[in-house]
Amino acid sequence: MRYVQKLLVSVALLVLTLSAQAATGVFPKSTFDNLDYGLYWFGFGDSWQKAVPGQSNAYYSNTKPTIIYIHGWQNGATARQSRETFNRFDAGGPDLDLANSWLNAGYNVGILYWNQFADEGEVKDAEAKIWTATGPRAMRWRNSAGVYSNGPSQSAGDLLFASYRDNLAGYNGSNIRIAGHSLGNQMAIVLTKKISDAVTAGTMNSKLLPKRVALLDPFYSNYAKSYLGNKWVGEVCRTYVSELKTKGVVFEAYRSSAVTSTIFVGDANTNLMKMTAYTELKPQYFTTAQQTEKHNAAVWHYLWSFSFNAPAITGSSLLGLSAKTTDTRTNELMNGTQKLVHNLGVNTKEPSDDTFTLQNR
Repeated sequence: MRYVQKLLVSVALLVLTLSAQAATGVFPKSTFDNLDYGLYWFGFGDSWQKAVPGQSNAYYSNTKPTIIYIHGWQNGATARQSRETFNRFDAGGPDLDLANSWLNAGYNVGILYWNQFADEGEVKDAEAKIWTATGPRAMRWRNSAGVYSNGPSQSAGDLLFASYRDNLAGYNGSNIRIAGHSLGNQMAIVLTKKISDAVTAGTMNSKLLPKRVALLDPFYSNYAKSYLGNKWVGEVCRTYVSELKTKGVVFEAYRSSAVTSTIFVGDANTNLMKMTAYTELKPQYFTTAQQTEKHNAAVWHYLWSFSFNAPAITGSSLLGLSAKTTDTRTNELMNGTQKLVHNLGVNTKEPSDDTFTLQNR
């Protein structure tokens, strides 16, 4: 039994490691030789410009609706000089620019990077940096030679919050959406909590509070953490989400693989999923052994789904859940008692033929 448990842990961690598949050659080598993190804005074809407070940006307007993506664990990615972008072909997705439909719809499209902090051999060491600067590996960061250096005295959560705050200080739009994948879902929740606290304290414009947060095949490690007062990360995330919902933030969640909730590695956090508009995706175009691809599918399926109408629910005139679903409908699903389960379109990658059934949570 112990051997089987160790084997399952090894397989699950390997899948999470391999999920850090990203674009190589999009960013210069200097981006990986030196510490670089924070907000980048994107245009068509993975063109990009780093957000710098007080400076204009070719890919950003302070009046547009906004989608910002946050990646997860990045073990080994710095040595490969790779970062996640909006072409997900290397991660099992389509060979398409998945920012295209968002940009055409008038959105700002961004990514909050913390990849050099997230480049750890142990997922829990990267996870700790979201919450604290004094975890097992403090805030060390990795360069392209694989060498670690001492990092800042602030947590990655605080650093990304500062980048968000400073670069969106003049934002006057009406809708911001955050999407976090795997470990990055925790960062999305932590970031939104920090924004909410700042709005409540009167130090941040309420327009900067995200209207919607998408948790894409979310990962939470098992067991209590000393840096969280001996609480589980999933437990603290539930507390944050519960509070943020009272502030009007809409949460949606998508489960696409078994790896993030393998009992020996990850906490399924079922009670948190019940607090969201929750969908179980069934990417059956990948085999059972292709859990890495299934894990990554949550990202590109969500981004791509914005190109198509919201999916149908079998036997109902109501619409299901996707990136294209309105905030109002997503809020209804969040506050309901049922989840959505993928039943048609499970053998094709393109979301246009997806339909879902409603089942009790």
